[in-house]
Amino acid sequence: MRILLVNKFHYRKGGSETYTFELAKLLQSHGNEVAFFSMQNDQNIQTENREYFVPFFDLNHSSKRHALKVIYAKKNKKIMEQALDDFQPDIVHLNNFQRQLSASILKPIYQRKIPIVYTMHDLQPICPAINMIDGHNQVCEACLKGKYFSCLSKKCVKNSRLKSLLGVMEAIYYRSHKIYSQKITHIITPSYFYKRKLVADGIQEKKITAIHNFLDLKEYPSSSERGKYALYFGRLSREKGILQLLQAMKKVPKGVLYVAGDGDEKEKILAYLKEHHLEKRVILLGHLNPKEMKHTIAKARFIVIPSIWYENCPYSVLETMAYGKPIIGSNMAGIPELVIHEKNGYIYPSQDIEALSTYLQELFEQDEKIDKFSQNAKRYAKKYGKERYYQQLMKVYQKALKERRGTYL
Repeated sequence: MRILLVNKFHYRKGGSETYTFELAKLLQSHGNEVAFFSMQNDQNIQTENREYFVPFFDLNHSSKRHALKVIYAKKNKKIMEQALDDFQPDIVHLNNFQRQLSASILKPIYQRKIPIVYTMHDLQPICPAINMIDGHNQVCEACLKGKYFSCLSKKCVKNSRLKSLLGVMEAIYYRSHKIYSQKITHIITPSYFYKRKLVADGIQEKKITAIHNFLDLKEYPSSSERGKYALYFGRLSREKGILQLLQAMKKVPKGVLYVAGDGDEKEKILAYLKEHHLEKRVILLGHLNPKEMKHTIAKARFIVIPSIWYENCPYSVLETMAYGKPIIGSNMAGIPELVIHEKNGYIYPSQDIEALSTYLQELFEQDEKIDKFSQNAKRYAKKYGKERYYQQLMKVYQKALKERRGTYL
């Protein structure tokens, strides 16, 4: 089978990129042929596959005249046409494509009657701000079923009226052109929670398959070392709950937290640490390369996922389980699907600082809990191996091929 993998970034920026590159390896290991469609960027990873790139587009510094390209970019459509004619894919597998690649790339795929499978890594099909966090930093479901103008009134997109307007216009275009409900053949959600949200938004349940993300477990040798520090790794952004984690650490008398990652909350974090004299107990590691990150996880005592938004299927949780490390996670969206309370870690009510600080203290102090949760984590991780994922994915591909053929009979 020939699969064209589409993702707007072609370097390891986040979960969508990790998934895309690992999926390419998995598909090729089973004899499939893979090509990539993405955006030009100096950080792009060069592969041995065919690669097709649209011009670089900077959302944050583009002119108002070019802003509408986030909805429909004619040049990107032409490049997709060329890619389809050259590669002749059996399936086009979309990942994060909105805005930088735009909806224009879908038209030539649909016209050629090629099945489109879309893995939904975030909530953009429902929310113009992508994360269902409003301008007041609260979880918000006001935009379900196309009621987008709450996004504009609350300035949910980067606290900007203009950017929120553009996000609303984009969302209206996608809904009115039935991108998710008709043009895309089948949707994969990496959590059951995201599947339920899509159904609540009006997408037919039969069109959606929930499959948790996967890992190549051979790349994650489990560690029997308890470690001495707690670890947070990921973006330093408001929806990730990093500031709430610092507030909980302040209440814990002992213990050290390592923070790996970078993002727009970094200055607030530094100011908080200085104000509350936590510089020696919370260590900012900055961005770590994959090798450094794996080493840091393997040496940790436990991991904390304090998200305040609707997390999907975080790789941070899967990787932690593969290393046999306990997890403290908030009860948001897909996290409780992976972290089973008092089995491989703790689940606490999101933004409940007291509950989080209690669980932090327990895992800093109680070795027997660490040992119990670690053993369970190693066992649970086996459910997320790559071969099991491949078998489920092939069922989706075959279903999409059948559905698309039926559409044109």
